[in-house]
Parts: sequence; C-alpha cells; structure tokens
Amino acid sequence: MPNEQHELFASVDALLEQAAAQCDLPEPAERKRLREAAGLSQDQVARALSVRRETITGWESGRTEPRAPKRAAYARLLDGLAARHPDPADRTSPEPASATAQEATLPHGAAPREAPSARPAPSEAPPAVSPTVPRTPARPTASRGPAGRQQPRDPAGRRQPPAPDAAPPSTPLDPRFAHGPLAVLDGEGAAYCVGGLVLDCPAKDIVALTEWALNEAKLGAPRLNRHGKDADPLLVITEAAAGRLGLPAVLEDRRNLRLPDDHKISRQIAKAKWKLTKRGFGPWTRVYRPAQAGRRQCVQFAILPWGALDARSWGGAAQLGAAELASVLGAYAMRVLTPRGSTAVSGLELMTSLRPPTRAVKDEAGEGWVSGPNPGSLTEPVDPAPPEAPSEHPVVASVHPRGHQRSPDEVLDEEAFEWIRDPQLLTDDECARKYAVGIDVNTAFLAAANRLTVGLGAPVHVKAPAFDKAMPGSWLIDLSGIELDPRLPNPFTPHGERPTGPAWYATPTVSYAAELIATYGLPVSLAPLEAWVRPENGPYLDPWYKQLSEAYKSTMADLGITPGMTEADFLAAMATHRQTDPGMAVVLSAIKSTVKGGIGKLRERPQGATYTYGERWPALERPTWRPDIRAAVIAAARANIHRKILKTALATQHSTAPAGHLNLEAEALIPVALLSDCAVYLADGPGPLDFLPHTPDGKPAPGSFRLGVSPGMVKHEGTQDFLWAVQMLDEGHNPARHIKGTDAAEGGE
Repeated sequence: MPNEQHELFASVDALLEQAAAQCDLPEPAERKRLREAAGLSQDQVARALSVRRETITGWESGRTEPRAPKRAAYARLLDGLAARHPDPADRTSPEPASATAQEATLPHGAAPREAPSARPAPSEAPPAVSPTVPRTPARPTASRGPAGRQQPRDPAGRRQPPAPDAAPPSTPLDPRFAHGPLAVLDGEGAAYCVGGLVLDCPAKDIVALTEWALNEAKLGAPRLNRHGKDADPLLVITEAAAGRLGLPAVLEDRRNLRLPDDHKISRQIAKAKWKLTKRGFGPWTRVYRPAQAGRRQCVQFAILPWGALDARSWGGAAQLGAAELASVLGAYAMRVLTPRGSTAVSGLELMTSLRPPTRAVKDEAGEGWVSGPNPGSLTEPVDPAPPEAPSEHPVVASVHPRGHQRSPDEVLDEEAFEWIRDPQLLTDDECARKYAVGIDVNTAFLAAANRLTVGLGAPVHVKAPAFDKAMPGSWLIDLSGIELDPRLPNPFTPHGERPTGPAWYATPTVSYAAELIATYGLPVSLAPLEAWVRPENGPYLDPWYKQLSEAYKSTMADLGITPGMTEADFLAAMATHRQTDPGMAVVLSAIKSTVKGGIGKLRERPQGATYTYGERWPALERPTWRPDIRAAVIAAARANIHRKILKTALATQHSTAPAGHLNLEAEALIPVALLSDCAVYLADGPGPLDFLPHTPDGKPAPGSFRLGVSPGMVKHEGTQDFLWAVQMLDEGHNPARHIKGTDAAEGGE
C-alpha cells in the first residue's frame, strides 16, 4: 500500500509539473514592467532563476520563451509581482488604499508614513514610526521577517504567516542584507535604499549611525568569491545629513582630506571604542572594530559635500536627490560592487574581491584551519623588474639620480596611443573628402584584459631567451627592423614612431610583432637580448573582465542598446542613449571609469608633498601594485586597435594582403589620428557607415572595426569637417582629442 500511494503521488507531482511547464505567461512587455515596478534588475532575476542575464533579456523582448523547469519558476515570480504591482490600466478605481488597509501592514505601534513627495506640512506633527520600519514611496510599509521576506501584520499587530505562493522579495536573497548594499541619508532621518525602500534612521551622530547600520539596518552585500569577505554597509551622507550628524560642511584640510585627529567627531569615535583606518575621517571613511567570532564590524561612509563622488566619474550624481542617488549607486553596487572609494579604488578592490589573496587551508597537523595563499590570485607584494618600475621606486632610484631620463633600453614604456599623421602624407583622395569621423573602441582596456595571461609572482631574469608568447614578462628586443607603411602608426611605441633600437616591451607587444612577421612574411627575426619573465602566471583578470563586461552590457541594455541591433539602429540609439535614462547614464560613466581607473591603480605613484624620492610608499605593500600587469593590458589594447586598423586598411585597397612588406596602396583607408581607443578617419560622409568596409553581403569586413555594444567593438565618437582636422594636424594638435567638440579627458574618455 505505501508503495502504491508513493507511485500515485509521484504521478500527480509529474502531472503538476507538466501543467506548470505549460502555464501561461504575461506578454513580454508586461514581464519587463513587472520587474521594473519591483525595482529588480535583470541580473537579480537571472541569479534567482540560475540563468544568464541575456536569457532574461530574451524573455522580456519575446525573442525566446522559458522552458521547464525554469518556466514554472518564472511564472511564479511574475504572478507574485503582478499581485504586488497590478497594471495601472487594469485598476477599476483610482483611489489610493484606505488608511485602514495601510495600517494593517504596519508593525505594531507604528503609524503609516507618507512618501517623500507627500511629506506632511511643517505645521503638522509627523506620525511616530519605529526606528527601522521600511518606508516605501510606492506601497505601504511591511515588517521584515528573519528570511528577508515581507511579513504583513493584521490590524491588531499580530504577525501573519506569509502566503505560500508569495514571490521572492525585491531585495538580496541573503537575509543579513535584506535592505540592500547601501543607504543614502537625508537630513530628516530617512535612509533611502535600493528598490525604493526607505528606512527610518534615528541616529544623530556617527557612533549611533555606525551601530544602527550594523545592528538594525540589514545593509551589506554577500561576498563575490567564497574565499572573500562580505561587503560592508555603505552609508552615503548628503549635505543635509552631514549637518544633522554634526559634520562640517567643508573639509578644511584639502591636502590630507581628513578631519584633524582632535576633532570632536574623531574623539567621539575613539571614546566609543571604534577605530578609523590610516586615512582618517575623510570623504571615504571606514569606522570599524576588530572582527569578533569571524563577524566583521565595519561601516563605510561616503561624505558627498566633501567630494566623495568625483564628477569626472559620476557626473552630477552628487546633486541628485537621495532616492535617485540610491537608485544610481545601488545599480552600480549590484552590477559591480559596493563603492569603496573612487572608481579607481573600486576597480582595484573588485580584482581582490573576485580573486582573494588567501583562503582557508588545513594546518600541518590537519586539526584546524589557517590562512593560506589562494591559487590564481596575487597573494603577496612583489617588487617589479627594474625596467617595469617607475623612476621613484627604490630599485631605480638606487641606480639613477632624480631627474635622470631613462632610455628605451632602460625602461618599459607601454602606454596608450597618442599619434597624429604627418599632414604631408595625406593622399589626394583623402584631401578630397569632406569629414573627419571618430570611432571609439568600447572599454578597450577591458577587452584587452579578456583571456590575458599575466604574472602572479616575482620576475625572473634571463639572458638571451627564446621568445615565448605564452610567458608574461618584459623583453629587451630590437623591433626597429619591422617596416610599415609610413602612413600607419607604429604599433610598438605610444607615439607611433618607429623604434630606433633595442627597447623593453611587454609580452603582448612582442607577440603582435611575431604575428606581423608570420602573417605577412616580413624578413625579420625576433632575438630578445634579455627578459624578466614570470613563470608563475595565469588569467588573473578573467573574473574582473566578466563582471565588468556584464555590468557594462546590462547598463547599455537599460539605455536601449543591445547586442544584435543593426548597425544603423545601433548608431541611432547611441545618439540619444544618455537621454533615455540619465541615472543609468551616470552608472555607465562610473563603470567605464572603474575599468580605466582600476588598470591605472595597478601602478599608483607616490602622493603627497612629504614624499622623498627613492623611499617606498604605501601602495607598494599591496599585492595588487603590479605595473607589469598594467603594462600588459595597455600593450594588448594597443595591439588590438592596431590590428583592426591594419585589417581595415587592407579591406579597403584593391589588391590582396601584401607579402614580404606592409606598404599599402593609396586608396587604403588609414586613420589620421589616434588617442588611446579613439581613431579619426577622413570620410566622404559624416558617419562610420560612410567609410567602414563591408563584404558584398553587407557584413563587416573580417578583422576590421565592427559597430556594436560589446567590449572591443566600436561606436561613433564624433564628426568634424575636413578643414578643421587638417588645421589641427598642421598645428600639431590631435584631432582625436577634440573630435566630440570637447577635450576627451573632460568626458572621462
């Protein structure tokens, strides 16, 4: 009998699963509306359903449909969201919920709180609210249970069990961080979180605020790697909140960017047995106590009136309202990581969060756990090879006096392109064109980091080695024998001029030289004189690339730019994408700055007027101070853009690829200027489609520049007239810097 009953139950369960697999789903547009109404990102839904973000994009656009068992789970999510966020067009009454209905969802003893846009007049006494009661502008408040799920109460204040078919909450699944990674504080005791959630924050000083954040706010984010650490809560202090907390409106010490140690805020923190990091209390501050029982006790503060959000990376984010800023910073935190300083600092911290330096390992006796190195990570600080070090580093300063100009055979000079063509080399065809058109490579450094093998340990010096493209390092080699068309930039130097003798190059540069020799049959051999190589190596940056690449593409999708668009549709959408959603445009700018800043931070130079030449500086004690990795990324990016320049030129000349030389025909399309990841071409029309080569069936020429949203593809950077470009070249200025009508550096490019 039990076996028969079990078989019957199994048959019924199978039937239910079959029915669920055939369940109807809302229309694609409604699926997107429900997700956005709940404040959920595509990444959150994708993680909950164990699918890729692109899968959610397909379901919401109608290109694909979910299949079992994902279909049933997706339907359950949408049903729950539909119950909470009905379509306004389907509502039979425009009247808001009654006061009784609102009160029924509040914790015992709490009164309903109005949305920020409908705050009570100053003459009215605001209703009393429990300290950490969530306040959401879009719907009545509900208490949160231990699992992070909303648990309504009845009018008498008794907790009701959640409905069995309740949808997942619009907050992280980890109950410790039920209210998201961060909160933005206003001057009235409100803490704005992601998803439109608003908490009451009664704290009126930094100490009380720190304890509230750790004990009541449920803020933070889970670790990105199982060997890493959870992200600490981030509290963003607006100008009004700074006044409420007793912080000065202006940070007077502009050199050290911190409060004096004897300031009352610093003394309050010390008196309460909390600590500050060596940076002190500044625009980005950490207040902490030593961990207890493995639990971190740390809160991070970003002080907006002190310049925590640099306008070069975050645009006008610091001037946004608290709710809007919480949405912008929350999107960045969900897609990249909780901000921990400047975007450069966040870019570097992301590397460490994704590949922590240590992990728990068994001790030698096998009886306990100790900290040990994490394979594939940067586990300890290492000194660079002499050619890789900046001039201030002790390994250089001990040999060369201050001010010594090192020659190419003494220093590794891997920097981004900054090149202009000699105007005397313009052809008659080029002089007949009407426009100068700039194209820009999407997140060029990020694309270069993809699948890039870099050194993990200390360098090893070798004499007269055979070149190995799989071995990361720095090579002293003479590449001056490789001759290119004089109209082309030389790929081996940042200024695009032909090298004059032996010089130091990173592995990607020498590898590209080997590629040119092999592909075009150039009569040159590679014979390194010496090298600093790193036998311990691996694709350290791969998780960093994947995280930021997904963040970039997700944000572009929110701005209406998706993979698979036609080139014309892509260009049209890009022309107005920043106006589509200004908040997401800020997130996009921050992500791009995170890429460039993170790579730059790998070679952080000494700072401060008190630094003495030749002394070590704090950044050298980081495992992530690695100028060799920065050099490898930049070298790979420079090789990537040069490879596409050459392929584009070959695709636009009449003859096939040359053999034994790299002299191109007059009609070959060659840029007149390069600046990092931007190339300027002369064209008959004002857009990229007027000059980029295509095959007879309309596809981009193989290996040439391709328009699109993915890292490594290109977009339209700007257009000016021909005479403007020629004048810039004649005066020795770089048209790529000003092709948008502004200085590229001003736009964070």
